[in-house]
Parts: sequence; structure tokens; C-alpha cells
Amino acid sequence: MSLNKLKKGDMIKVLAGKEKGKTGKILKTIPEKNKVIVEKVNLIKKHKKPDAKGKGGIVEKEGAIHVSNIGLLCGKCNASVQVKHKILESGKKIRVCKKCNEAIDVG
Repeated sequence: MSLNKLKKGDMIKVLAGKEKGKTGKILKTIPEKNKVIVEKVNLIKKHKKPDAKGKGGIVEKEGAIHVSNIGLLCGKCNASVQVKHKILESGKKIRVCKKCNEAIDVG
């Protein structure tokens, strides 16, 4: 899966690594490193010093996952699928599931 086929808000499934099998929503894409940050997946612990805004401690946050280890979930197939692009009559370019030909983009 390449990063140009993924967007913020997409549902994905982790295909490899310690979090294999988990699903979640993309919170952020990092194109220069070819990575994404997924909600509630690949949690890491950061030690935070106290500052004027709040107290310190150990904070859990999401770590980045390489795009080669994730797959886009199709709403109809409910499986990780490959994506192709299709141009509508109106000229709009949308993403389509290769298995069921269902549009992945909403709208």
C-alpha cells in the first residue's frame, strides 16, 4: 500500500508486526517517512517532565507505523483490500475496492 492511496480518517487493518490484526482510524500521515499514526494502535510510553501547563509523568500515545504494514479496510468486504482509482462522469477521481468495486470515498 502506498501513502498516496491513504487519507486521514480511513479505517485500516494492521497486517504485520506486534499489533497484527488490530484495526483503527488514521489520525495523521507522515509522507516524508512513509508512515501513519493510527488511533489506539502501537501505543508507546513517553516520560514527560512537569511544566507550567500540567504535571509530568508517563504518558501513553500512538507511535507511527510504516505503510507497508497496513491495509485499507473496505466497508462492504470488511477485509483489507487493494485500491484502484476511477474517474466519475463529473470528473471527480475516487478510490474503489478491487474486490467488490465499491467506492471507498464518501461523497
